[in-house]
Amino acid sequence: MESELQRLVDGLGRRLDRSVAIDDRNIRLLAYNAHLDGVDDARVESILRRSVPHEMVRYIQSIAMAKPDEVFTLPARPDLGLTVDRVGVPIRYRGALLGFLWLLASDGPVTAEQADAATRAADTAAEILHRDHLVGELARGRERELLRDLIAEEPRLHHDAAERLIEEDLLCAGRVVAIAVTLTADDDTPLQERDRLALATGLERVRHTLPPRSAIHLARPDHGVLVLVRADARKEVSSVADAIHREVCAGSDGKPSECRVGIGDLRPRLAEARDSYLEAMRAAEVAGVVRVLGSVVSYADLGVYGLLAELPPDRLRRSVHAGLTRLLEADAGDGILTATLEAFLDNAGSIKKTAEQLCVHRASVYSRLERIERIAGVDLADGGDRLAVHIGLKVAELVGVREAARRR
Repeated sequence: MESELQRLVDGLGRRLDRSVAIDDRNIRLLAYNAHLDGVDDARVESILRRSVPHEMVRYIQSIAMAKPDEVFTLPARPDLGLTVDRVGVPIRYRGALLGFLWLLASDGPVTAEQADAATRAADTAAEILHRDHLVGELARGRERELLRDLIAEEPRLHHDAAERLIEEDLLCAGRVVAIAVTLTADDDTPLQERDRLALATGLERVRHTLPPRSAIHLARPDHGVLVLVRADARKEVSSVADAIHREVCAGSDGKPSECRVGIGDLRPRLAEARDSYLEAMRAAEVAGVVRVLGSVVSYADLGVYGLLAELPPDRLRRSVHAGLTRLLEADAGDGILTATLEAFLDNAGSIKKTAEQLCVHRASVYSRLERIERIAGVDLADGGDRLAVHIGLKVAELVGVREAARRR
């Protein structure tokens, strides 16, 4: 498809002696010619990054929808990097919008003859894109089916799915890592259609920026997963995860705190992708509870939370130190004592570091610790008590005990 579109764009560009480009309906660049005089930052960015900001997509679509079946002018928007007016031709197949063909006004006025030639080229592009859509849907359906098998509970499906993905040229062989993304509503209601679309679109947009056959993705009702192959560099994986977080948040207009992305550990073979997927899901789930971890979290960075999360929540709740429960209830108002205790324990009992972290005098730290010991009935000079309370704080955060105390 790309070679056909490219030949179409090159031929039209030569005939008109103009810069020509074709985007899909989400304004992702599909083909462009080498006539680059007067090209603005928006075109350069779309060539380099193969995607454009959501604000630009919304702007273009709002202008295009005003004249859905006609050649239209897209006025410049310097704040979006569009410093050159464009003439757009909708690419439609039987009424369905598939993309846009663009001419730049910097090449001069578009004559009626040129507009007619561009419209005919758009009709040809529609045939190409429609055919590719049908073929692509078959490939994506097969890909989704195999990815479901790859991360399914039944181990017997994993090796066969991995072999099929490689044999059918859907993925390369190599080391593999899974990235999971979740969206949650404030009131724990099911995801709305907008949020589910944001998950699917965000994953697709990021995948589109990756090399061919290096990634596949699947959008499920309550989460999404992207499996990345040949990702040896941790920094590279983190960059992909950050991009997924940005895209999903932008698509849902959600708060970053509502979207969590987990990264599993790297596995040597594609058939082991499920293990990385489970770790990625666990990291995203823990990050949704333990907010201090951030919005994008690697399973390898969960520390003690990763170990605790392996235990049943009810069992964890019962294990919280009784004295710590009293402290959380007594400190529910401002949380100063709990924050002081956590800082003290996280800093290995250093009064100096604790005072610096909390921006208070050391005497205040000593005073607060004495109150903590009285309320909780513990001796913070005793290693056993300190360990029990420290783990208890992590458990309380993980299972929501601290949040419940704050709400009282």
